[in-house]
Amino acid sequence: MTKNPSARTTYAALLRGINVGGNKKVPMAELRSVMEGLGHEAVRTYLQSGNAVFTSPGTDPDALARELETAVEAHFGFRVPCLVVDGDHLAAVAAACPFPADELEGKQLHATFFSAQPGPERFAALDQEAFLPEEFRLGDRVLYLYAPDGLGRSKLGEALARPAVVKGLDVTTRNWNTVVKLVEMTAG
Repeated sequence: MTKNPSARTTYAALLRGINVGGNKKVPMAELRSVMEGLGHEAVRTYLQSGNAVFTSPGTDPDALARELETAVEAHFGFRVPCLVVDGDHLAAVAAACPFPADELEGKQLHATFFSAQPGPERFAALDQEAFLPEEFRLGDRVLYLYAPDGLGRSKLGEALARPAVVKGLDVTTRNWNTVVKLVEMTAG
């Protein structure tokens, strides 16, 4: 079967660490313009924290992420790590959540997206019981984190962000409300 050359896939771009505490300011209107300049269509942003949905004929999310990183750096003058995931992957992440997402507040549940699947050895030194009631579970290029008091107070979240865990990976975290919204935006 030959792929339709005009077919476009819907993706979410997750930019890490922008518009936090006045640092790395990236106005969403300018981000949309930069992305449209790359040939992406139907570009929409969600919140001011680096979430964009777009369509593209590109089929390699990693290549799309590198292209966006280069364009953001050229336009804004600083590097911003980006992850690009397709709508099907986002929907699968939501469907595979091992925690009762419908029963939790969005600030209690988070998804940390990885550029590649981390091996279990990265987490071997973590004594999960020492962090209870906080918990995490690994999924497909995602880590689900249950932090009942929120991410800002999460000791487990802090431990999971250590270099031994994330070294060599592009990583970014979204609360569950944002994950659900991005699933909705990439589905339509």
